[in-house]
Amino acid sequence: MPKNGRVVVIGAGIGGLTAASLLLKAGLDVTVLEAHVYPGGSAGTFFHKGYRFDAGATLAGGFAPGGPHFQLAAALGLKWPIKPVDPAWTVHLPDKTITQWADAARWRAERQDKLPGTEPFWQKQERLAAIAWDVSSRPFPWPPQSWHDWLTLAKAVRPSILPAIPYLTRTIGGLAPTGSPDFRAFLDAQLLISAQTTADKANALYGSAALDLPRRSVNHVLGGIGSLAKALADWIQENGGQVLYRQEVTEILVKNGRAAAVKTNKGLTVEAEYLLANLTPWGLGRLLDGAAANGWRQKIAAMPATWGAFTLYLGLEAAQLPDGLPDHHQVIVDPSLPLGEANSVFISLSDLADDGRAPAGMRAATLSTHTAAAPWHQLQQTDRAAYEERRGQYAARMIAAAEKAIPGLRSAVHFCLPGTPVTFQRFTRRPFGMVGGFPQESLFRARGPATGIPNVWLVGDSIFPGQSTAGVTMGGMRVAAAILSR
Repeated sequence: MPKNGRVVVIGAGIGGLTAASLLLKAGLDVTVLEAHVYPGGSAGTFFHKGYRFDAGATLAGGFAPGGPHFQLAAALGLKWPIKPVDPAWTVHLPDKTITQWADAARWRAERQDKLPGTEPFWQKQERLAAIAWDVSSRPFPWPPQSWHDWLTLAKAVRPSILPAIPYLTRTIGGLAPTGSPDFRAFLDAQLLISAQTTADKANALYGSAALDLPRRSVNHVLGGIGSLAKALADWIQENGGQVLYRQEVTEILVKNGRAAAVKTNKGLTVEAEYLLANLTPWGLGRLLDGAAANGWRQKIAAMPATWGAFTLYLGLEAAQLPDGLPDHHQVIVDPSLPLGEANSVFISLSDLADDGRAPAGMRAATLSTHTAAAPWHQLQQTDRAAYEERRGQYAARMIAAAEKAIPGLRSAVHFCLPGTPVTFQRFTRRPFGMVGGFPQESLFRARGPATGIPNVWLVGDSIFPGQSTAGVTMGGMRVAAAILSR
């Protein structure tokens, strides 16, 4: 097919690369501009002292037949560098451990043993999750933002999804039984990492699908999570597109109400017929000029701040770690306190068989916790000593939390590299270091990709369905379809 439109994508995250690859396959002229030296963004993998560390995301789902990664690979003829994980992760509460088995039968036995009296909830959750995943396996542009979206939605409606209608405005917390602090802490911890909110606020349909993620083909990515983005970037370059690194977009030129071109820090100007911003809304706002910037800033003013992350990147001596240890853990230190801020910690160890992740005899580990971004930036700007003291306190608390899951972890630490929202802002260029997208609290307040500028779309975790490599892949597929429908 002849090239018939210049597409510029700002940012080589999974969502942007997904849309770029599909548009390139359809015959459009595609250029991806990436500020960093490697692709992936928050789902990237960086090299440090012989280790390959996952910057943010450490596990990926959605590779099962019908899942977004499965569909994308089939469309492009790709083979992902993945290895199935079971268990997906292990959850550590103060008085019990709950294993998130990928195998459905083992998970059913586990929850009946560790969370007695909750089986009716899980059966309802599984029914709703099946509907949500079925809907997501076919074009379902939510929220609709054009007549074409409404037409696509009308074609997608089937009798099988009608049982979900009563749950459109309900929350997971409204479905869950009360009276078990362990059960509620478990639910809240799972939803915080998958829906960016807790059970009392998480939408019932979205939350049901999020709780089902461990059963939806969770995988290690060989070489680190960034290998997914690298596979897409390589495919684009091998098939006639461009992925240009060290090209940070500094301005979007808007003429007659449409994006006309972008400028980069290297003096490059690239004209665009279609512009995809693999950015947060705040990131897009920094690049627009004139009336377009004023209109977008008014929209941003009504948007809530999203979470940041505090991370530790550890080099560990493998011999100091317990034998037979699962690679992924989630620790809830005190269920009576709000989660995040080092009270809930997710731990991922590199696969022992993936020898490219660490020097011989060592393992890479990423520890992360949700944190409010603003206090870190305020301290960094006003009291550097207090900022560094807080960073040290968080690091110590996270190591202590991790030792509840991995006894002897402290003695295995060869080096420790901390990261705050300030660090994320510097390396990912995401304003304020906010990651993960918006909390999925209401389907009717979900954010679509349209920006109000006719030829500019957002992609990434700021648009529905939000975070995770699976979620941003679905968003990228939706944006590509929207452009091709024109």
